[in-house]
Amino acid sequence: MREIVVDTETTGLDYKNGDRIIEVACIELINHVATNNHLQFYCSTDRKIGEDAVKIHGLTNEFLNKHLTFKEHLKDFFDFIKNDTLIIHNAEFDVGFINNELKLVDVKPITNRIVDTMLLARKKLNARVT
Repeated sequence: MREIVVDTETTGLDYKNGDRIIEVACIELINHVATNNHLQFYCSTDRKIGEDAVKIHGLTNEFLNKHLTFKEHLKDFFDFIKNDTLIIHNAEFDVGFINNELKLVDVKPITNRIVDTMLLARKKLNARVT
């Protein structure tokens, strides 16, 4: 079974207010074990990165200006994730940003099965409390 762990970094917290993806990292799992197969890329954007976001991830516009846009990474991204299950912590956030980037370039949203590890953690912790 192949799964992909996905994480993103962004210019801020809300794609609805124009924030954009600036980094994507993906790690392949086979039968829940990480392989040496991974994909990581930075994205140039015309959106100014907020100071609070820079404090979190350390990425600056000056650094990112040397990189391709999210659109220019799309083929590699789709080739990597294929139709496999995506494992994402706080998936609503990351998938919202990914699908927004896709919408901006007239590409359909991802339809992969999503496992949200934040929801799994909350269920596990709540099960212990009750």
